[in-house]
Amino acid sequence: MSKTLSMFFAVLSILFMSATAISISYNGWFVLLFGMLSLFSMGAGFIVKAKLRRKAEKARNGE
Repeated sequence: MSKTLSMFFAVLSILFMSATAISISYNGWFVLLFGMLSLFSMGAGFIVKAKLRRKAEKARNGE
């Protein structure tokens, strides 16, 4: 995964986690929303990383 793409997923996750922390004092529904969004963005980063790694391995093996 490129450094730019890694930074994107990291910053996005941090923003959602910060929004989760801020929303604790406002509304419980926002906590659930931002919590799920932060988990989704972290999971999406791992999924993209795995797909790109698999694609690179196939290219190296000549498949």
